[in-house]
Amino acid sequence: MKLLDQYRQSIQQIEYCFEFWTDYDYSILSKIRTVRSAGRSNKTYNDIIIMGDTESSKKDKTAIWHNHVVAWTISLRACNHNICTLWGQKPDDMISCIDKMQDNFKAETTFIYFHNLPYDWIFLRKFMFEKWNNPEKQLNIKSHYPINIVFSNGIILKDSLILAQRSLDKWSRDLNVDHQKAVGKWDYDKIRNQSDDLTVNELKYIEHDTLAGVECIDATMQTLNKHIYSLPYTATGIPREGVRKAGKSYQAHQHFVEQALTYDELQIAEKVYHGGYTHANRHFLNCTINGTIKCYDFASSYPYIMISHKFPIERFTKYDNCTMSEILDIKNKYAFMFKLIAVGVKLKDDSIAMPVLQMSRTVKNINAITDNGRILSCEYVEIYLTEIDLQLIVDQYDIERHLCIEVYAAKKGFLPHWFTNYVYQSFVNKTQYKGGDAVLYSISKALLNSLYGMCCQHPVKPDIVEHYSTGEYETLTSQNMLEEYEKFCNRLTTILPYQWGIWVTAYAMYNLHQLGKCCKKWLYSDTDSVYGIDWNIKAVEQYNAHCKQMLKDNGYGAVIHNGREYWLGVAEHDPESDVYTQFRTVGSKRYCGRNKADGQLHITVAGVPKKGASELNDNIDNFTTGLIFRGSVTGKKTHTYFYPEAIYTDNKGNITGDSIDLSECDYLLQSEKMISWEDILYDEEAINNYELL
Repeated sequence: MKLLDQYRQSIQQIEYCFEFWTDYDYSILSKIRTVRSAGRSNKTYNDIIIMGDTESSKKDKTAIWHNHVVAWTISLRACNHNICTLWGQKPDDMISCIDKMQDNFKAETTFIYFHNLPYDWIFLRKFMFEKWNNPEKQLNIKSHYPINIVFSNGIILKDSLILAQRSLDKWSRDLNVDHQKAVGKWDYDKIRNQSDDLTVNELKYIEHDTLAGVECIDATMQTLNKHIYSLPYTATGIPREGVRKAGKSYQAHQHFVEQALTYDELQIAEKVYHGGYTHANRHFLNCTINGTIKCYDFASSYPYIMISHKFPIERFTKYDNCTMSEILDIKNKYAFMFKLIAVGVKLKDDSIAMPVLQMSRTVKNINAITDNGRILSCEYVEIYLTEIDLQLIVDQYDIERHLCIEVYAAKKGFLPHWFTNYVYQSFVNKTQYKGGDAVLYSISKALLNSLYGMCCQHPVKPDIVEHYSTGEYETLTSQNMLEEYEKFCNRLTTILPYQWGIWVTAYAMYNLHQLGKCCKKWLYSDTDSVYGIDWNIKAVEQYNAHCKQMLKDNGYGAVIHNGREYWLGVAEHDPESDVYTQFRTVGSKRYCGRNKADGQLHITVAGVPKKGASELNDNIDNFTTGLIFRGSVTGKKTHTYFYPEAIYTDNKGNITGDSIDLSECDYLLQSEKMISWEDILYDEEAINNYELL
């Protein structure tokens, strides 16, 4: 301990400097200690936090063409002390700077974070290939989104954005670190060259970017009690480790094996999974609603369901073909997944605002009449469901004839207490840290929100591979999916059944529709919120009382903090922010409201920044089909990738490799949904597999 104290003292005596990269004394970095990871690996790591960043410029104000790097920084921090920030202007110099750092470090492996690695990677990749050759390993969560890149020289690039789950500006403010992003001190529209002198403000901007980054990573490491080599890749990596540790003492893997789906059942289960429910009342599309519109949100909807509801807790077994009523008669004791074949399907009443039959999830359908992706009526339909989905369908639709086939059933029960206790404690932590420790609150909030995602990761996912010669990405599917699934099931770290995630979303949709019944006019919903008029407050209170009782039935109650009760799952309404005097929607993920508190119009439009509300000129009637949100106003950008055959120098002396052009683009507001809108669920098991390599 004395030696460690001496080491810390020696590092903290290093005077921080902001220097051009060629002026720095790199021998200082030889003081950084070497650490080894626990376990079988003999790898050595440099015990230092490093953040890199690049700034780029267009070559021309009008053309969508190659861009080039005009400034970069690398900040280094160890023992809670900022050592230096090095800067330069040419991308090949950044690689040379990293080489000098690596030459002076003692250990073989060095981590370098980038906040939004996929962006910086494009600008730097050719220069890295030229000096370091192609990476040995790379983990991509989707095309053009690497989060970890390993080179043979010991350099490992990691993405901090996926860990933070927020912008660097928000991250640094949330964690209240010493250096904040210097917002406004860099003009992104200015055309720059690598030979330009940077202004004082520009230098401050690039310095603060990476200083804020290393300080945020340091704060996160301290809170999680992690080393630089053991930080998880993503925000959901934090609870993943905690859940596995909690389950280890309770033979969680063995219990998983006892109820694991067969590969054939998994294929059915993936069709049963329907995700969140987002919809707009078709009777009020493109209509301005004046009055008192209130929004009620569920408090931690998914965590509440995992604690209070019953799930399939044993292996599914094949069940005879049966009727809907036979399933519903025993739905409280048994979970079902099955295919419903129905003929002559029609809503019982046209006033039903939120139909549940999802067109995109049907296997077959004939003459379906739809409402923004939801079926109002059809002559014939085949769709996979749970018993919870079926209850809503029976409540909403008349069906002439039907048959339930491919039926599988499993006994229901509460999820194991080691897991529900972990979920509940996460809610306790989030509640108690609110308004207190910024780092702990930030992490506990992310942790609580990611617990559901851990349950519904697809067990077998294809590999996403980058082709370094072209920059293109290819999705490779295993030749033996059954073998891959068996490996997944046999892995000791696999403890959460996929079917749990399915039933979470099924219950969430059911609960949402129960809350929707508490208002006379249900205008809009998005997974865990209901916007409506003429709320029956007594009915809401009854709903909340039912939630509380369900929690109590499984041994959980309120969290008391600062004299106030906090309950999971209850419908909450904030009179200061959740009341609107006007409301208008044109479809899912496209609505606008005038907030009573500030009198301003606020928009939610998938793909359009919030500041796009200025395009309405304070008139909500302008929020209508055909409205164009101008990119020049909203700041909405489109990405164009450029991969020249080789590194080149342009006529202004700018050395240039691959690049991304970010150009303003307009957005046309339409009544029908323009894009598929699904929550991105990171493939945690694929990430775990990668960690084991």
